Amino acid sequence: MDNKDFNLGDIVQMKKDHPCKKSQYFKIVRMGADIKIKCEGCGAVIMMPRHEFAKKLKKIIERSED
Repeated sequence: MDNKDFNLGDIVQMKKDHPCKKSQYFKIVRMGADIKIKCEGCGAVIMMPRHEFAKKLKKIIERSED
């Protein structure tokens, strides 16, 4: 997956689901050197380096409207 094809507000699916088991989708809420994603099921926020995020990203479910 190309590092440049995700944007702020996109809904993404990661390779592993969140342990809450309510949702497998996350919303990108912050971008920079680190990426912050929020679980759509329980609202938990996870922060990880951009290169780690790109490696764990499975696919983009919904693009944000700009």
